[in-house]
Amino acid sequence: MDGLDPKEVDALYEKLAREAEAGGYRLNPDREFTRALGEGLATNLGRYGYMACPCRRATGTRDEDLDVICPCDYRDADLGEYGACYCALYVSKEIAEGKKEARAIPERRPARREDRPQFKTKETRAGAGMKVWRCRVCGYLAARDAPPEVCPICKASQDRFEPFAFPGG
Repeated sequence: MDGLDPKEVDALYEKLAREAEAGGYRLNPDREFTRALGEGLATNLGRYGYMACPCRRATGTRDEDLDVICPCDYRDADLGEYGACYCALYVSKEIAEGKKEARAIPERRPARREDRPQFKTKETRAGAGMKVWRCRVCGYLAARDAPPEVCPICKASQDRFEPFAFPGG
């Protein structure tokens, strides 16, 4: 385990599981696989001071890596399209319940630095067409291409979200 304290890795795994559940997400049910990802996150936390995705090359500069700090900026889009995030730490309900299998996911992170979310200017972000979704139950707002599978606040299902338009916008 490369000098990692197994108890610390277990504590990180439990923390990730609690946070995932509280936010309406699910961790991969393969505990050993997920624990290995947790080891990678713990290694990166020790190495860089933040949990860079263990499946991507981090630079060690927080500003450069903001989009791949777990949970990464690409998680929700990957979950919506493929049922799992790039490293398969987070999975859809169908995969968590064994009704589907996780499969390989193409890299969504732009290769060009200037195309990554943290380097886009206010003007290019505004023109990106990001949708905003509103939970009809609790009013939670989510800025993403599709509504979350589950509202992280009230746990309402995805079909309880509606497109939201800002007043005067």
